[in-house]
Amino acid sequence: MKTIAPKKEELKKNIKNGRVKTAVEAAVFFLLGFVLSSCFVLEISSPFSISLISVSKRKYFIYSAIGSALGYLIFCPQNFARYAVAVLIAALGAFAISLADIKNHPALPMALSFLSLAATGIVVDLKSGASGGKYALTLAESLLGLGGAFFFFRAINCNFRRFRFKALPVSDLTCIVVSASVVLMSLSRITLGDVSPARIVAVFLILLTARFGSDRLGFILALSLGFSLGIESRDTIFLAGAYGFSTLLASLFCPVGSWSAAVSFTLSCALFSVAAGSEAGLYITLESAAAGVVFALLPSVAVNKVEEFFHGGADIAPDGSLRQSLVVRLRFASSAMNHISESVNEVREKINDINAGNAKKMRSELTEAEYISQEIINEKTNEIRMVAADQFFSIADMLADLAKEFDEAEHFDNIAAGKIRRLLGEYEIYPKNISVIEDKFGRMRIEIMTRGRETSLSKPEIQKEISKICNRYFERGRLTHFREDSMISFAERPNYSFEIGFAQHSAEGRLCGDTIKTVNDGKGHSVLIISDGMGRGGRAALDGAMGAGLLSKLLCAGFGFDSALKVVNSALLVKSNEESLATIDCASVDLFTGRVDLYKAGAPATYIVKGNRVTKCELTSMPAGILRGIEFAKRTAVLSSGDLIIMTSDGITELGGEWLTAMLKGFEDTSAQDIADSVLKEALNIARGRKEDDMSIIAARLNLMQS
Repeated sequence: MKTIAPKKEELKKNIKNGRVKTAVEAAVFFLLGFVLSSCFVLEISSPFSISLISVSKRKYFIYSAIGSALGYLIFCPQNFARYAVAVLIAALGAFAISLADIKNHPALPMALSFLSLAATGIVVDLKSGASGGKYALTLAESLLGLGGAFFFFRAINCNFRRFRFKALPVSDLTCIVVSASVVLMSLSRITLGDVSPARIVAVFLILLTARFGSDRLGFILALSLGFSLGIESRDTIFLAGAYGFSTLLASLFCPVGSWSAAVSFTLSCALFSVAAGSEAGLYITLESAAAGVVFALLPSVAVNKVEEFFHGGADIAPDGSLRQSLVVRLRFASSAMNHISESVNEVREKINDINAGNAKKMRSELTEAEYISQEIINEKTNEIRMVAADQFFSIADMLADLAKEFDEAEHFDNIAAGKIRRLLGEYEIYPKNISVIEDKFGRMRIEIMTRGRETSLSKPEIQKEISKICNRYFERGRLTHFREDSMISFAERPNYSFEIGFAQHSAEGRLCGDTIKTVNDGKGHSVLIISDGMGRGGRAALDGAMGAGLLSKLLCAGFGFDSALKVVNSALLVKSNEESLATIDCASVDLFTGRVDLYKAGAPATYIVKGNRVTKCELTSMPAGILRGIEFAKRTAVLSSGDLIIMTSDGITELGGEWLTAMLKGFEDTSAQDIADSVLKEALNIARGRKEDDMSIIAARLNLMQS
């Protein structure tokens, strides 16, 4: 054990210094040069090892050159002299390019590869007195070397880190696939009898990609492998078309299952083999069948790993993504607004000090009436400045709420969004944008934006198909029309539903001073609101409606309760010169978990009924519209199926609480609307002969969602 520890430390030190990494990369270039030298096109030419030397980086061209020379000596001894000179030219050219430190571009390596093969080939042809056809083959080989240099250069120099985010451009991905196909072509020379393990691996990878990756990537891989493996000999040239068409057929059967995809691919390859009349046709069919069996019998653990590889990073927002940029900007804007508010407060305090000093100096010069008038003006302007500062604080909080909402979106499911886009295309609906968002609790919502007043999005069959794609149950879509666009939102169906009943009584005329609002925020929360304006009649109704209306709109827009209350409070403060206030009572129920958050600003008690047990939730707080900087008093409870929430205005609670507590114990099998009507009726009976106030009640029962 004592001897192992120093070795581990030494290994870590070597890795840290880059020595191990350099040695591994050098070995890889050596092996690639050796393997690619065995890669023959139509069993005649072997250009790809020269391509590798041309694109090798400064540290590694010598290793790829040594590997290539050794490979040509072993696999192509009859043409070793010609290829050895080509290796030397390519190595010297790569050395010159690295010394010149020329801009990283594929043109020079491509030219170097072409010239190395063309120059040596033409010299050999001239010396042997070759015919025109031989020169044409030399040109073709040189062009293949040029193309190989392009693909190798792009593959070596692409940003492999983007693999983690599944954000590699299609062009880079294609170059990697083609380069890997050429390497696999080199290995196809290794056979067991006449069966090539490399071709079995190729078919297996194609099926795997078509089934668990994407159709596009499957086609790219099939065409690349088909061309690379096909040009090895005249007997296998038909593979270029066979693999491509067979992949197309297999992708159509992939939704049915792995066996269907494997069988369809094998039968298609067998058909091409018979049509080509190739001697290798039987073995290629057997290879396809063997790969299909292995593919279809993959264990679930391996399938999960493959799916994770293809889809594990597709929904991760990379560094600098739009979402992260938006969150940072919103937080920066929130901080800036806070700074502005603090500056306004500082300026206000300085102006107050100046005004107070001026008032003392001018006191003797002013009459009593003038002095009082001046003080009133100063006080009013000070109040306006205070409200302005509060508004900046409110805006800062609202921006912070939006930043939090975007930040808490766990991920955007781009794969599901793509499937939904294809589905809508079948209904001739072409959306501008589709967002499939899953929050940190695993709840999903879908937002689809289309041009014009698109109404077909609300069709039940579309919702069913979307549910199948996302493997979730969604509530009925909410369609919203904007000026030129339409948006439909699908929220995941929660575990619970709310049965809501409410009743009201106006103490003076038709206008009730209480306002009731119920809001569903589209994220699985149902919000109940009662706002009670000061006094009775029209003025109280205006204050109550203003409080509940503003709050409900802000909550629907995605803002938090605290920032929304600040806006409501500021609005009531500046509404008129007279005192204007409203109590605000809110209950926000999470329909997934049953958790209820109570928010009160000067509001009376809320009652939670569980069977025959009644809990009175009473919190001390100030109503909105009196003072700056008021906050909600908060409390949390958990509801189960069948539990009740009873919210009332003070017109009912001022009659005493004992009768209401006793009455609520007998409503286990009563509907929510009947409960509200019964409580209001009893309250009116008790209030008979007294000075009446406006009365409002909300009764809401939590029920399990019916499947």
